[in-house]
Amino acid sequence: MAVQGASSSSLSSFTHRCKYDVFLSFRGEDTRNNFTAHLHAALVQKGINTYRDDDKLQRGEEISQALSEAIESSRISVVVLSENYASSRWCLEELAMIIDCKKTKQQTVLPVFYEVDPTDVRHQSGSFGKAWAKLKDKIKDETKLKDKIKDETKVQRWESALTEVAGLAGFTSVGRNESEFIQEVVLKVFKVVKPKSLNHISEHLVGMQSRVQDIHNKLSSVEVNDTTRILGIFGIGGVGKTTLAKEIYNSFLDQFEYGCFLANVRETSQRENGLIRLQKTLLYKILGDWSLKVQNEDEGMGLIKKMLWSKKVLLILDDVDQLFQVENLLGDRNRLGDWLGLGSLIIITTRDEGLLTNYNVHLPYKMKELDHNEARRLFCWNAFEKEEPSQGFAELTENFLRYAGGLPLALKVLGSYLYKREEIKFWEDALERYKRIPPNDIQDTLRISYDGLEESEKNIFLDIACFFVGNHEEYVTKILDGCGFFAYNGILILREKSLITINEYGTINMHELLEVMGKEIVRKESDKDPGKRTRLWFHEDVRYVLEQNKGTDKIEGILIDLPKEDLIHLSPGAFKKMPNLRVLINRNALFSEPPNYFSNELRVLHFKNYHGSSFPSNFNGEKLVDLRMDKCKLKKLRKNFQNLKFLIFNECEFLKRISDKSGLPNLEQLDISFCNKLVKVDQFIGSLSKLVRLSIYECPKLNSFPSLINSRSLKELSVDSCKSRASFPEIGPKTKCLTSIKWSFTGIKELPPSIGNLTELRYLSLAVLNYFRLRSLPPSKLDSSKFTNCFSTLTKLDLSGSTFVMLLGGMDRFVQLRKLNLEYCEQLEKIEELPPNIEVVNARGCRSLKSFPEVSKRFEFNTSNKSRLHSIDLSGCSKMLVNVGSHVAAILRPENYFWDQSCGLLFPGNKIPNWFYHCTEISNSCSSVFIEVELLNPSVIKGILTCAVWETETSARSSDKLVANFIAVNHDGSCLGTIRRTISLMGSDHVWLAFYDLEPFTLAKGSLQLHFHCSSYYEPLVSMKRCGVHLVRKDEENAKRERDDDDDKYYSMDGNLEDGDED
Repeated sequence: MAVQGASSSSLSSFTHRCKYDVFLSFRGEDTRNNFTAHLHAALVQKGINTYRDDDKLQRGEEISQALSEAIESSRISVVVLSENYASSRWCLEELAMIIDCKKTKQQTVLPVFYEVDPTDVRHQSGSFGKAWAKLKDKIKDETKLKDKIKDETKVQRWESALTEVAGLAGFTSVGRNESEFIQEVVLKVFKVVKPKSLNHISEHLVGMQSRVQDIHNKLSSVEVNDTTRILGIFGIGGVGKTTLAKEIYNSFLDQFEYGCFLANVRETSQRENGLIRLQKTLLYKILGDWSLKVQNEDEGMGLIKKMLWSKKVLLILDDVDQLFQVENLLGDRNRLGDWLGLGSLIIITTRDEGLLTNYNVHLPYKMKELDHNEARRLFCWNAFEKEEPSQGFAELTENFLRYAGGLPLALKVLGSYLYKREEIKFWEDALERYKRIPPNDIQDTLRISYDGLEESEKNIFLDIACFFVGNHEEYVTKILDGCGFFAYNGILILREKSLITINEYGTINMHELLEVMGKEIVRKESDKDPGKRTRLWFHEDVRYVLEQNKGTDKIEGILIDLPKEDLIHLSPGAFKKMPNLRVLINRNALFSEPPNYFSNELRVLHFKNYHGSSFPSNFNGEKLVDLRMDKCKLKKLRKNFQNLKFLIFNECEFLKRISDKSGLPNLEQLDISFCNKLVKVDQFIGSLSKLVRLSIYECPKLNSFPSLINSRSLKELSVDSCKSRASFPEIGPKTKCLTSIKWSFTGIKELPPSIGNLTELRYLSLAVLNYFRLRSLPPSKLDSSKFTNCFSTLTKLDLSGSTFVMLLGGMDRFVQLRKLNLEYCEQLEKIEELPPNIEVVNARGCRSLKSFPEVSKRFEFNTSNKSRLHSIDLSGCSKMLVNVGSHVAAILRPENYFWDQSCGLLFPGNKIPNWFYHCTEISNSCSSVFIEVELLNPSVIKGILTCAVWETETSARSSDKLVANFIAVNHDGSCLGTIRRTISLMGSDHVWLAFYDLEPFTLAKGSLQLHFHCSSYYEPLVSMKRCGVHLVRKDEENAKRERDDDDDKYYSMDGNLEDGDED
C-alpha cells in the first residue's frame, strides 16, 4: 500500500533537519503494552530511529514543548488510531501538530487503523465516534463561557485532523495476523525512511557494484524460500570484504523482516565475555530488547535458537577467524533451519577459506584484488582527488600501483599519505622505503592472519616470503617437509587464509605486500644486527654478515642476489658460525675463495660459480633435498646424498661423470645442461625407483648413457642436442608411466621395439634425426618401429627437421593427436592425411610443400571434417597455393576463442580473400590500422574473421619475430579481447587469418572498433599492407549461398575499402 506524502526531492531537503526517523502517536491505554510495544520494537530492530513519548522524554522538559520538537524533527509520523484514540486530548493535539507538519514541512504521515474502520475515523462514527462524542461532551461541560470560542476552535481543528488522516493511505489491522501486519507496516516505513547507507561506507567506492552483482548472481542460484542460505566472503586482509558486506547489507536489508550486522567478530570474541556480548548484540538487534539476560555462552545459544527460529533474518558475521565463533552464534551448520527462519541469509566474512569449508558453506566467494583500472581510480582519488594522476606523476603512480597490487587498503593508505605531496623526490623515497618496510596501517592489518598461525605454519610462511615465491607447490612441499614443517597441511592452511595463492600451474605466489610483511617480521627479530635474524635476503645485510664474519646460529636461510654479479670477500670460516643453515641460495655472487664449511642442516644448496673441485670435508649432505650447481668446477659427485630429490648441473665445464657412487636412492629429477665434458651417465640412473624426470641437454661429448630405462616412476625422458649419442635405450617392463620423450638432434638411427610398451606416451619428439632420412613416412615405417601401442595415446608429435618427402596415409590411428610439428621439413612435398582430431599443424618453413590433405582442384582447403582444427602455420611454404573458402570460420573456431594465441591460419600471400566485406588498403607503410564496423543486427552475428597482410623486408631472418595483435572494442568502449600471435619472419609477404568468437558476449547495435597492430622485436622489418574483417553469421552457410560469388576472381578489393588510421 502506498504512503501518501512528499515527493522524493522535497523529502530529501527535509531529511537533513530530522532528528528522528519516526514519531509514534498512539493511545497508551489501548496499545502501549501490546501492539504499539511490538511495533516500536520492530522499528528499532530494523535500525529505524523511533520516538515514543513514554521512552524519550528527558527529565525536567515541558511535555508540550518536547512533543512539538519531536514531531517537527521526525521524517515520518505513524499514527496508531485505536478505539479510544479520540478520547485523548493529548493524542488529538499530537495529531493536529502532525497534520500541520505534513502541510508546512512535507512530513510523511502513515495512519495505522488498529481494530477500527477508517470510515468511522473519517466520519467520527461507530465505536471510534462514541469516544469522540464523549470527549466533546466533556469539553462542553468543562468550558466556561469566556473559553467557549477557543475550545470550539480547538475541537474543529481536531475534527479536521481526524478527517484528513483518515483520508490518507494507510494500513488496517482488522482480520490480520498481528505479526504479519506489523512487518508490513515496518517494511513500508523502512522504504520511506531508509537512509542511503545503513552502514557507513567510504566515498569513492571503486569496483564494488560488479562484486555486489556477483554476490546477487551467486545467491540467485539457490531457492530463497525453502532454505536458509549461507554465503562466505573470503580473501586477504584489506581487500574490501567488510566494505562489500556493508554494501550487500544496505542493498538487501529491505527484503528481510530483521537485520543484524555483527562487526569485528574476531576482535570482540577475544575480549572477556566477548562471545556473550556478541550473542546479546544479536538478540538486541533482532528483538530490540537489552533486558534479556545471558549468563554464559550456552545460555546465549539457547536464547538465539528459541527467539529467532521463525524470523527471516539478514545476518552478517564480519571478520570471523575461528569456527567456534560461528557455532556460538548460529549453532550446527546442518541445523540452521532450527535457529533462523526459512528465507534467511547469513553472510560470513573471513580471511580463512578453510573455516567456510569446515562450516559447510556452499556459497563461497573469493574477494579478488582490484584490477589495474579500478586500482588506478582508487589511488588517484586518494592522492589527487581525481581519477587521473597529475602531470608528471603518471609513471610514479604506476610504480605505486604495482607495489599495492590491487589491495584497496594499500591504495587508500598510500594515496592518502601522498596527498598534496607535489615533490617527485618525496614520492620516489617513499616507494623505496615502503618496499622494505610497509606502512604500519597496512602491516598491522595483514599481520592478523600471520599471528593466528601455528609455529610450523609461520616458518613455512616466512620461508616462502624470503626464498620460495614463484616456485612450484610440489617442490616447496618437499623442501619444507625435509625441514620437518609438515608442509602439505601448512601450505593448505596458508592458502585457505589467503596468505598465498597457487595458480593453475601449481606455482606459489604471494601478494607483494604480504611478502614485504614477512620480510619485515624477520627484520624485526634484530633491528640492528642482521646476523641475529633467522633469514637473510637483502644484499647489503648478506654482504655485511659474510664479509664481516657476523653470522650466528640463529641464521637458517640465506639468499644471495646482488644487484649485479660481484665479488664477495668471504671471511674465513664465515659459514662455520651458521651450523643451523637450512637454505643457501647463491644466484650471482663470486667468492674470493670457496667456502670451507657447509652446514649439515642444509636442505637447499644452490651455488653459482662454486670454484672448489669438491665439497668441504665436513659436509655430508645427508639432509640435502635440492642441489643445483651452475658454472661450478666439480668433477664428480662423491657424496652419498641419501635424501636428495633434485639434482641440477648447468654449465659445469669440469663435470665428466654421474657415477653410481653418488648414492641417490630418492632422486626424482636429474637435469644436466651445457656440460661440455660430460661423457658418462652411469647405468644405475636408468633404474632409480623414484626418478620422475631425466633431462640432458647440449652435452656434445655424452656417449655413455643407461642402455636400459627401467624406472617405474619415470615420466619425462629428454636427451636433446647430444650429437655423440648414437643409440636409444631399451624400455624395461617397469617403465609404465613415461608420458614424454624428447630425443632430438642426436645421432640415433633406430628405435628399439620396446618403445611400443609405452601405453601412456603423450608427447614424442624425434626432431632432426637420421632415423627419418627417407623419402616418405608411410604407416609401415611406424609399424616397423613397433609404435602401434602408442598410436592411441600420443597427443603431440614432433618430426621437425626431418628429410622425408611425403607424409602418407595411416595417420587416422593417431586418434588422440592434437599437435603435429613438421617445422622445417624442407624436403616435404606432400601431406596426404591428417589425424582425425588434430588441432594444430605447424608446417612452417616447409618450402617444398605443395599438397595438403584433401586439396581440391581449386587449391581450396577442404578440412571442414576436422572440427577441432584451429591453427595452421604454412609460413614460408612458398609453393603452397591457398584460396581460403568462407567456411574457414568453422575450422578456426578455438575452444577458448580469443584466449588461444595459436588461433588462425598463416600462409604466404599478399591479398585479402575475395569474400571479405570490410577491407582496408594501406597506401603508406604503417604498423597499426583501425577498422570500424557497424553492427545493424548483432543477434545474428557468430564471430569475426580477421585478415592481415604484411610485407617483410628481404633481410629478415627466420630468427626475427613478428608480434601480430588484433583487438576488438565494443560500442561502449569495453575491450572484448585480443588475439595475439608471435610469428617467425620468413622474408616474404604473408597473410594471417584468424577467427574471433563473439557468442559469449552481449552485443548491441552500434559500431565495433577493430585494431590491427604488428611489430618486430628488433628494428622495424615489417609493415602492414592491407587488412580486412568479415562478420560471420550464425547461418553462415545460408549467407554464403546468398552471396554472388564470382568464380573467375581469385581476390577482390572493390567498393568495400575503408581508410585506415595510420600511425
